[in-house]
Amino acid sequence: MNRRHLLLGIAAPLAAPGLVSAQTSPFPDRPIRLIVPWPPGGSTDTIARLFQPRLAELIGRAIVIENRGGASGATGAMEAARAAPDGSTWAFVYDTQATNETVMRLPFRTFEAFVPVSHVASGPLAMVAHASTPFRSFADVMAAARQAPDTLNYATSGVGGLAHVATTLLQVQGGFSLTHVPYRGGGPAVQDAVAGHVPLFMTNVVIVSQHIRAGTLRPLGVTTRGESRHVPGAPSFAQQGFGEFEAPTWWAMLGRAGTPEPMVRRMHEALARALQEPAVKTRIEEQGCDIVASTPEECGRFLRAEIEKWGRVINQNNIRADS
Repeated sequence: MNRRHLLLGIAAPLAAPGLVSAQTSPFPDRPIRLIVPWPPGGSTDTIARLFQPRLAELIGRAIVIENRGGASGATGAMEAARAAPDGSTWAFVYDTQATNETVMRLPFRTFEAFVPVSHVASGPLAMVAHASTPFRSFADVMAAARQAPDTLNYATSGVGGLAHVATTLLQVQGGFSLTHVPYRGGGPAVQDAVAGHVPLFMTNVVIVSQHIRAGTLRPLGVTTRGESRHVPGAPSFAQQGFGEFEAPTWWAMLGRAGTPEPMVRRMHEALARALQEPAVKTRIEEQGCDIVASTPEECGRFLRAEIEKWGRVINQNNIRADS
C-alpha cells in the first residue's frame, strides 16, 4: 500500500463529519487491517480503495489495506483466517472465495473461518479479444477453436476462479477447446491482454472497462443473463446459444469467525452507508459493476449458494488447482 492511501485512511477519522468517536467505536483502538487477497491493480483492490476512505471516517478508525496475492485469493484468505477475532482484521474477497472451496485443499472452510458482512457488489464477466486479433464475435472464437483445438489461449486472473470455471462450462456446452493461461491476479493479466501477449481474456469488467472504451480490447460476450449496461452492445452468452448460461462475478466483505456481533453489525452499517453515498457508489459503478450492499444474513445465503452451485460444476468437469 502506498503512503498516500495510508495517510488518507489515518487522516479521515480525524477530520470527517459524521465520524464515530474513539470513545463510542466498538473496534480496537488501533488501525484496522483490510486484507485484499489480490495484487494491486486488480478489481478487488480497485473497489476496496474506492470505499476505504469513507469507511474509515464512518467507523472512526484508520483502515490499512494489505494486498496478499497468490493462489487465486487463497493466500490472503488464509492470512485473514489466522487473524484474531477481535475486529481488527477483515477481508474483502472475490468470487474465488466460493470456488476455491472445491478447487483447492484449504486449511479452512469459509463458514468456519469467516462471518459474512456484506455482498458488496456484482457485475458481468466479459470475454474480450485484443483489437489485433481477427475475432469479431464469440462465434469466431468457437470456429477457430474447433478447427485447431487447444491452440487458442485465454487468460484469467487465476486457476479455479469464476472466470476459469465459467469458460470451462462454455467450452463443454459449445463443444470447443481453449488453453487456459492463469495469472496471479487481474492486474498482471490485464497488462498482458492490453499488450496483446494473450489473444483472449475472461475477466470482470472493472479492470478492462477503460480498455474497451479505448478500443484496445473488443468485448465478445458477457456472463449476465442479458446484455449489461456496463458493456453496451456486447451480447450475453445466453443470447449467443448457451441456453440459460449465467455467471456474474462478485465481491464481498468478511470478518473473522468469532468477531463480536456488535462489531460485525457496525461494520455492515458503516459499509452499507459508504456504498450508498453518491461519491462512492458512482465511482465504483463507473468501473463496471453494481452495488449490492446486502445484509450479513443475505450475504451468508448468497455465499452458500455460490459454493454449492459452482462446486457442482467444478466437480463435474474435474477442475483442480493445476488445471
